[in-house]
Amino acid sequence: MSPWQIIIAVSVLGGIIGGMGMGGGTLLIPLLTLAAGLEQHLAQSINLVAFVPMSLVAIFIHKKNGYVCFKKSIPIVCTAIIGAVGGSVLAKYSGGYILRACYGAFLIALGIFQFCKVIISAVKQYKAKHAKPKTAVVQSE
Repeated sequence: MSPWQIIIAVSVLGGIIGGMGMGGGTLLIPLLTLAAGLEQHLAQSINLVAFVPMSLVAIFIHKKNGYVCFKKSIPIVCTAIIGAVGGSVLAKYSGGYILRACYGAFLIALGIFQFCKVIISAVKQYKAKHAKPKTAVVQSE
């Protein structure tokens, strides 16, 4: 496959995942750097540019389906804007290697967290399914 075919395939897959609200950049950035050979700064900027129209379409569809509450989103949006400014400044002064290492560490931590959540949930379900019924204690007089 040519680099452009890889970029298009990765973008479609990232768009699908992003449209579901799962963060298409989680997939898009590593694939753009690893499969298409783009620099980390460029991959992250492409992800940000792609995120705007992708999120607008997803918001429209999710709102139409009744899944969006703008009032509850305001505090998250405001703090995310502050974080975006800080992250942009950090990215400007960081080298590609540092960005790649930080992003990789983030993905590893996220994977471990999600894995632990699944294991804990599975254990709880197993215990609930195999719990012995409690017997009533009858006191005699």
